[in-house]
Amino acid sequence: MSIPNEALQKLLVEIESRAMASQQQMGITKAQMTAKQRDIRMLQLTSKELSDLPPDTRVYEGVGKMFVNVPVDAVNKRLVREGSEASSEITNLEKKLHYHETTHKNSRENLEQILKSGRA
Repeated sequence: MSIPNEALQKLLVEIESRAMASQQQMGITKAQMTAKQRDIRMLQLTSKELSDLPPDTRVYEGVGKMFVNVPVDAVNKRLVREGSEASSEITNLEKKLHYHETTHKNSRENLEQILKSGRA
């Protein structure tokens, strides 16, 4: 069974565009994962610095253009919460990256298969 050249070319263009889109999304997802990992490291560093302070130290958080006195334990709770949220976001990004890698791989395999069958 032979596929007409126009249909074959249209199919090749579609598969190639899908592969390129997946490759772009892989780059974007990797950059997002790197940013989240950097955020987690910053949260851990901040938490470590707070744990080294004496318990009666005044801690301030920025709210808009001002700073508000906040209890140290409230800051630690916020840091832990933000860290766990960032970790779950990284997990979701890893799943997204795996999906795009699989899509890219499958698209490339389909292209190779079509090109090999076209030569035969």
